[in-house]
Amino acid sequence: MKELNLYKIQNKLRNKFFKSGVKMTGPETIFFSTDTKIGKNVTIEPYVVIGKKVNIGNNVIIKSFSHLESCKIENRVEVGPYARIRPETILKEGSKIGNFVEVKKSIVGKKSKINHLSYIGDTSIGKSSNIGAGTITCNYDGVKKSKTKIKDNVFIGSNSALVAPVTIEEKSIVGAGSVITKSVKKKSLALTRSLQTEIKNYKRK
Repeated sequence: MKELNLYKIQNKLRNKFFKSGVKMTGPETIFFSTDTKIGKNVTIEPYVVIGKKVNIGNNVIIKSFSHLESCKIENRVEVGPYARIRPETILKEGSKIGNFVEVKKSIVGKKSKINHLSYIGDTSIGKSSNIGAGTITCNYDGVKKSKTKIKDNVFIGSNSALVAPVTIEEKSIVGAGSVITKSVKKKSLALTRSLQTEIKNYKRK
């Protein structure tokens, strides 16, 4: 009986959003909450779960296998596929969250991008910044959570770890493969990388 009631509630919600203009492919695989708010010209692909307290703006695309809860998604944002947007996250206008990205308790600024394979937690990201693949904000030391600040027009290279608390000032670059433990000044390049060693004509023993 409980499953039947849930089925009826979901069908009612799907019909409600269909009538309001939400484009859904595979609607039977999309799950809403009773308090879900969705703007105009929104597309939701199959296998998306929208938890409680989610507010989605206009001209948004939510791609397949994404999970959203207690977050705000502003206009012209793209999420997924395979994205997890956790509580207290705000995705500002024009931002993009790609595949296998998890964002928790963070603000992602206008036109900023986190395209793949990253964890962003307890972080504020400014405008037009790019977070490279495999970037992690190390926000928990086993005792307390600390914050990361990434300002405007910052480029974070792939496979970087930002150890909070840390601030990356505007127009700076973090080189790929870096572990950043100190704040980075404006318009700077920060690198933490050991020198590559090459032994010529090497033969295994």
